[in-house]
Amino acid sequence: MTETIESSNITFSETDVLYEEDCLRNQYSVKTWLRYIEHIKDAPNEKINLVYERALRELPGSYKLWYPYLKLRRKQVRTKCIIDPQYEDVNNTFERALVFMHKMPRIWLDYCQFLMDQCKITRTRKVFDRALRALPITQHNRIWPLYIKFVTQYHVPDTAMRIYKRYLKLLPENTEDYIEYLKEIDRLDECAQLYIEILNRDTFVSKEGKSHHQLWNELCELVSKNPSKIKSIQVEPIIRQGIEKYKDQVGQLWTSLADYYIRAGCFEKARDVFEEAIEAVLTVRDFTQVFDAYAQSEEGLISALMEKSNEEEVTEDDDLELEIRLARLEYLMDRRPLLLNSVLLRQNPHNVNEWLKRVKLYGEQYDKVIETYTRAVQTVDPKICVGKLHELWMSFAQFYDDNDQLDEARYIYEKGTKVNYRYVDDLACVWCAWCETELKHENYKEAIRLMERATVLPRHKIDYYDVNETVQMRLHKNLKLWSFYVDLEECYGTFQTCKAVYDRILDLKIATPQIIINYGVYLEENKYFEDAFRTYEKGIALFKWPNVYDIWLTYLCKFVQRYSDGSKLERARDLFEQCLEHCQPKYAKNLYLLYAKLEEKHGLDRRALKIYERATEAVEPKEKYEMFNIYIKRCGEMRGITQTREIYEKAIEALSDESLVRDMCLRYAELERKLGEIDRARALYSHCSQMCDPRLTPDFWQTWKEFEVKHGNEDTLKEMLRIKRSVQATYNIQVNYMAQQMMQASVHDDAGGQVRE
Repeated sequence: MTETIESSNITFSETDVLYEEDCLRNQYSVKTWLRYIEHIKDAPNEKINLVYERALRELPGSYKLWYPYLKLRRKQVRTKCIIDPQYEDVNNTFERALVFMHKMPRIWLDYCQFLMDQCKITRTRKVFDRALRALPITQHNRIWPLYIKFVTQYHVPDTAMRIYKRYLKLLPENTEDYIEYLKEIDRLDECAQLYIEILNRDTFVSKEGKSHHQLWNELCELVSKNPSKIKSIQVEPIIRQGIEKYKDQVGQLWTSLADYYIRAGCFEKARDVFEEAIEAVLTVRDFTQVFDAYAQSEEGLISALMEKSNEEEVTEDDDLELEIRLARLEYLMDRRPLLLNSVLLRQNPHNVNEWLKRVKLYGEQYDKVIETYTRAVQTVDPKICVGKLHELWMSFAQFYDDNDQLDEARYIYEKGTKVNYRYVDDLACVWCAWCETELKHENYKEAIRLMERATVLPRHKIDYYDVNETVQMRLHKNLKLWSFYVDLEECYGTFQTCKAVYDRILDLKIATPQIIINYGVYLEENKYFEDAFRTYEKGIALFKWPNVYDIWLTYLCKFVQRYSDGSKLERARDLFEQCLEHCQPKYAKNLYLLYAKLEEKHGLDRRALKIYERATEAVEPKEKYEMFNIYIKRCGEMRGITQTREIYEKAIEALSDESLVRDMCLRYAELERKLGEIDRARALYSHCSQMCDPRLTPDFWQTWKEFEVKHGNEDTLKEMLRIKRSVQATYNIQVNYMAQQMMQASVHDDAGGQVRE
């Protein structure tokens, strides 16, 4: 039976008395009160609140009692309207708790959140401020997030901005959150100032991982798109500072600056910015970005004027302005190739090809072309230039020549010959082009005089390949220049002067085999045959095999042709022997045939055949078969076909290709058959059969069979068939042996693979 006690409308059960007595005995024990409260947790709110109040009267500084009590009081009013008086009772309870719990941030946070739920804006703000004043600064970071959330959820921008500024003094790394908030409330002027502040702060590290470069881009985009809302900062110096600092975003920053003036309505200023940007950018990407934005802005202005003209009456001023803007756009598009060329030249002013392109872009504009050529030759450094610098000087001089200004062209050529080019050939090209210009105007003597100037020998010996010497000092050994000089002398000079030039080339030891041959031909044309032969001999002394082959061949042909009557046979033989002494097999065939032909015509058949025999040993293996055929043919014609047997035998021994040996044997056997030597022919067929697989060479066996049918008997035919079976068996054994070896190798590999597995 449970006994109840009534007091002030609150009833206590019999079990409560035990807890009451325990609390009276241990009134300063928190655990005792918490056990009592746990016991009556299902009791009415008034009873629980009364026990909490009694406990807190005894232990007013206990966080373990205040925190669950405040949590319980908030839970009790959760379902009620926020204007219910019980909310104010809870607020008062919080105030009483903070008298003792003012150092507990959790209590302050719960109180502030509770007030936020009641929508008491001013009171909430004051409580937040009290919390910040009461708590140590090390615990402010717990209050500020909720405080910021509170001030940003209501449209009170001035208050929020002041609170945010206080917040950033403690946590400046959250500046980006403030920037985003300022963008939301459209306080862009303050936002731009904040961007500038964090960009000027070297120690600032973005919480969102943004680089200074990204922040610059955001600032530029902000100020360029909102010129009317940003008053306190100077936009142009800021963007220009970014242009100087961030070279990889120059195009975008220039476009942002121009966009700022366009949105501000300063179209002429924007056009000036675009023009300045086009003249300043250094990369094609930046140029394309700026140029496209420039063209788009002009098209936008034209479209706006045309729409205006459609909606309103058009005046003469409007028509004039529209025509001016259309002309500006057309002029801009026409200038694009030239502007792009300027970008490439700013990127690398030593690019010869771009300078030449620029000249072509100006077309018939005489003054611009001259100015471009002048700037180019003054700017380009010969040692680091890209392209062929000599072509620039030649083109410059040719331009004057095309405009009938020969003196100016000569002046340019004169300047061009003094440039220290990278290669000697470049300087030689300038001299040759100058001479060709003189020849064009039929100034032949002047052209020869120029070549004399160009080929003057220096006072001391110079190594042609010494890069430490200037190209002008090494020019006297340039073969291209001397070749042009020789051609010039052959056409417009005398025999003596031309011969002197050739001799100087030989003295300088820069002649090529072709120069030697040309010199010899030139002397022959002028009936100086012995001089020509001496020239060939000089060339032979200068070069080695294989370079000397063409000179030897020309020399021998010319000598044989000159003394076609055989009067200089011994001399010719000496020449051939000298030539063949060190001749390489690759070049021996033609020389031996020429030698043999000479002997056939003016010498002895025996010597000729001996030369053919030497040729079969001297030529390359692939040419031996052909050489043996020639030897056999010539021997048959000179001494009769019976004398060719020895040659056939040598050919069969010397040739390495079985098919060629087989063919030679068949021809030899056919020869013996015609001579009636049947046994010798049969012996040749038998010898050849050893290299004829019946499955691969049925023609050979058919030929032998026909031979036996015509000239043999039953025994010889059976012998032929026996040999055929024997040969076939030999090849079968070889094939089987090879197949067995391959199978064994395959099995061995498979076993090895299994072991590895």
